[in-house]
Amino acid sequence: MSMNMEDNRDVLLEVKNLKKYFKVPNGYLHAVDDVSFTLERGKTLGIVGESGCGKSTTGRAILRLIEPTAGEVIFEGRDITTLNKSQMRDMRKDMQIIFQDPFSSLDPRQTVSQAIEEPLKINGIIKDKNERLERVMELMKTVGLAERLVNTYPHELDGGRRQRIGIARALAMNPKFIVCDEPVSALDVSIQAQILNLMKEIQEDLGLTYMFITHDLSVINHFADDIGVMYLGRMIEKAPTETLFENPMHPYTNALLSAIPVPSIHNRKERILLKGEVGSPVNPKPMCRFATRCPYATEQCFQEEPELIEVEKDHFVACHMCK
Repeated sequence: MSMNMEDNRDVLLEVKNLKKYFKVPNGYLHAVDDVSFTLERGKTLGIVGESGCGKSTTGRAILRLIEPTAGEVIFEGRDITTLNKSQMRDMRKDMQIIFQDPFSSLDPRQTVSQAIEEPLKINGIIKDKNERLERVMELMKTVGLAERLVNTYPHELDGGRRQRIGIARALAMNPKFIVCDEPVSALDVSIQAQILNLMKEIQEDLGLTYMFITHDLSVINHFADDIGVMYLGRMIEKAPTETLFENPMHPYTNALLSAIPVPSIHNRKERILLKGEVGSPVNPKPMCRFATRCPYATEQCFQEEPELIEVEKDHFVACHMCK
């Protein structure tokens, strides 16, 4: 069963065969290669994988911050890859992003209120200055920023408060869908929990839909409804979070899960250390991208690329071994 034939649920976003290739001296780098999934309204899809697997590029291609090479991105029934600049500008009100590094994503010359107010001004959402300030104060309260910080600058704040500004900016447009691109990876562990709890509360209050990109499976465990695992531009496993943690099928997913630290000497899994060379995403051969590191690889794995298929209800795996 293909990824696109899931039950008829309240689907907000459907990604079909998304590709993003970059021209390099040796050919084409396949950053995102034939990725497909659906995301229900009000849910969170976690996208995980090592650095360089294409997860952030996937998020940016979905929002058309970079143009996809091929594929469809269907948002509320419209394929946004066919929209012109003016239509896409209107669509961006519904689709926002929270960036990884809260400091580099903010203008150091803008105060907290100016940074949050900017999307409202640029898009002409609220034209009256006093009404805009009211909305800014409302957003600051929503994300847990004290009123006294209204005229402070990013360099005067810690990482957690800066990220709260980033969240407030994303919420300013009343979006339906937010791509969260490693929003807590640059923060201290204690602050990470605060920001994750805040994002969960906001999601429940406003009915938001998240795509949460991270390299850390332990962060996403209690946050996402479903998880998609990426490797060298391909999605190799997708399942409900509980299913993925209890019954991971792809050897790469098993290795990722084995690396999560467990605060117990009795329940620790043996760490799976992957050997072999990471394949090149430039002009990849028609084979399993993970075969060079997989302890179970067979001749078929080096000759044929496995498709992402549904092996159990809502559990999709791209592995010859799992058919």
